[in-house]
Amino acid sequence: MRIPILVLCATQMMLAQTATVPRPTFSDSGTANLLGQAIGPNDLISVSVYDAPEFTRTVRVGSDGQIILPIMQHSIPASGLMPRELEARIAEALRSEELLKEPVVTVTVAEYQSRPITVSGAVRSPVVFQAMGKVRLTEAITRAGGIAPEAGPEVIVKSAGTGGSSGLSRRVLLKPLLEESDPKLDILLEGGDEVRVPPLPSPGRVFVLGNVKTGGVFPIQDTVDATVLGMLSLAGGLNSPAPKEAYIVRLDDSGHSKHQIPVPLKDILERKASDVPLVAHDILYIPNNKKHETLLALEKLLQVATSGAVLSNAARY
Repeated sequence: MRIPILVLCATQMMLAQTATVPRPTFSDSGTANLLGQAIGPNDLISVSVYDAPEFTRTVRVGSDGQIILPIMQHSIPASGLMPRELEARIAEALRSEELLKEPVVTVTVAEYQSRPITVSGAVRSPVVFQAMGKVRLTEAITRAGGIAPEAGPEVIVKSAGTGGSSGLSRRVLLKPLLEESDPKLDILLEGGDEVRVPPLPSPGRVFVLGNVKTGGVFPIQDTVDATVLGMLSLAGGLNSPAPKEAYIVRLDDSGHSKHQIPVPLKDILERKASDVPLVAHDILYIPNNKKHETLLALEKLLQVATSGAVLSNAARY
């Protein structure tokens, strides 16, 4: 039976095209590469070798930056390489150990663990996360829930050292960074960085207790906050109608003697009297209108004010 000339030509063309098609790659993980960046210690990578299932597996880079594949006699350096570069290195290792003649290798990164960024200190939710690509300082602070009320005026950024050297520490003022969006201050983080927001020193704090919605300790961040009205605002306002007077329990310069300062709270709120400034370690007590409860609470506050336990005990009253 003779084959038609057209069918024969078509068959020859298909065979010629098939001969020029490159060998396909194979991956058992189905995971595409994450953002292109160098592989590092503890990263999880998937190695796939076409038509060689004994080498196809997911491996974690060791702390020494090496990976180990089965059957192979030597480990393979991986740290500092891009995925494509590691593919070439694995293929060369397979050839040099005469395990495969023409290995086709695919490397995909399943999980980065070598680029942690730590955010701690006076933030709402301290966090450690992996830098996927380039991360700005403001993004790192946002991932930690933002700045906490007790935060000081600056943030300290310590970068990871290289070659055994210690990293560089930089101090960035928070106000121009967050409010003025100064791009020069928005430092680029690439992994291994530590971001710490130091809190205000303890001398810059005031207690607000009693008839307020959110009592507790509040930092003195500026002169606007450091008044009776300013602290009332930070404490969420009053729970019930304002009493005629509030009280400030204040220590003297020695930190031992204490005295009680009456504050015309109702007149201050009605703008009939000037606001009263507060100083570090003051306890601002807003009483209910019941006089006997007021006297009892003040007596307890005066007892703890010089006991050395103000920070731990005063909030109970």
